[in-house]
Amino acid sequence: LWHSDSSFRPIPAKFSLLSARVVNPKGGNTEFADMRAAYDALDDETKAEIEDLVCEHSLMYSRGSLGFTDYTDDEKEMFKPVLQRLVRTHPQHRRKSLYLSSHAGKIASMSVPEGRLLLRDLNEHATQPEFVYVHKWRLHDLVMWDNRQTMHR
Repeated sequence: LWHSDSSFRPIPAKFSLLSARVVNPKGGNTEFADMRAAYDALDDETKAEIEDLVCEHSLMYSRGSLGFTDYTDDEKEMFKPVLQRLVRTHPQHRRKSLYLSSHAGKIASMSVPEGRLLLRDLNEHATQPEFVYVHKWRLHDLVMWDNRQTMHR
């Protein structure tokens, strides 16, 4: 699933890295979606519509979409949904980007169906080939990325 690491935590991961210690001879590529370019490509009406929206991110939502639904009360408490802005501005260079993830299951100000349709449309937009880099792993590769501006799978 396309995601930003730990978006379901109150303070999500800023950066992540992967290092290739063993490479599968078939498959195993990692895709990265540039959420800055995806935001830039939106029309002005959509940008205005989503500017102040807040999403609910939940590990249980993303895992539930894969069929994992049995959680203990302690797990439910530990992974309570958190709120994250849909459009973020990078603190250093001030460039806006979408902040999406498979963990985002609701938009706070919308009905569940309306919010999920918008999230689906934005995810489809953001993961078009023109916004995606596919990393084909070689032994000893090291890839680092900024989760605030990138989704991956």
